[in-house]
Amino acid sequence: MTATGTGTSVDSLNALFKTPGVAFVSGPGGLTVAEIANAHAEARVALLGATVLAFAPRGQKPVIWVSRDSRYTPGKAIRGGIPICWPWFGDHPSDAGKPAHGFARTADWTVSGVDQTADGSTRVRLGLGDSAATRALWPHAFAAETIVTVGPVLEVDLVVRNTGDAPFTCTGALHSYFGVGDIGRVRVHGLDGLEYIDKVARFQRFAQSGPVTITGETDRIYLGTNADCVIDDGGWQRKIRVAKRGSDTTVVWNPWIEKARQLADFGDDEYHEMICVETTNAADDQITVPPGAEHHLVTRISVE
Repeated sequence: MTATGTGTSVDSLNALFKTPGVAFVSGPGGLTVAEIANAHAEARVALLGATVLAFAPRGQKPVIWVSRDSRYTPGKAIRGGIPICWPWFGDHPSDAGKPAHGFARTADWTVSGVDQTADGSTRVRLGLGDSAATRALWPHAFAAETIVTVGPVLEVDLVVRNTGDAPFTCTGALHSYFGVGDIGRVRVHGLDGLEYIDKVARFQRFAQSGPVTITGETDRIYLGTNADCVIDDGGWQRKIRVAKRGSDTTVVWNPWIEKARQLADFGDDEYHEMICVETTNAADDQITVPPGAEHHLVTRISVE
């Protein structure tokens, strides 16, 4: 059973996928959003881009951050949450005219299932397949599924299946935005000693020494890592653990002052209250999927 988010009313979705603690509603900009509440946490997931908009364990401040200036417009990426960058990360490798970060984050995904797990968590499945529009940008047959599990831990699993008769190669990201109390008091652990590509410094390569701190515009691809990252947020006195699977690169991003002012869908002063720590397949971390095979890109987010 599947139902699209654009051509199906929220009433129809609620009737098709009737599950305790799950309600499909008309959200900001009229976008269809799944609102989830269970004994463990609350969350919101937009069908546009299969974008997780919110996650908060019971008794905790919101973990996922969305800009107050985000534009909730069909066909446009949401600024914040966990946008899905696929089938390429960043600029297209050979055609600058194609959209940055691919088409998955701006596509309308379909609801393919909603259920509860044995521990009382809630699982929402959203799907996206190839079409004339996707093949005009990326000429491959595929079936993608985003599985969002809301419980004590938020898990987002991007499953990409090759339904064609030839291998394809892709990159991507679960572009997670996290809310923090004060970016000046944030330390990101788990990347010490790693080589990284600094996109702000014209893609030069450096080695990380100690925890990552943010003192200016930051856009880095950390290489050769499948380790957890821990965001130590001194402002809100908490630690956010970002675990992952199917990823050998991690991206850390904060636009800082000037870049924030250049982004129309990002508040000028909001760089103080967010950081991106992203589970990625980026740079040389490219994934080749043979016909009939699949790749899982998974992030698991918890508060300590």
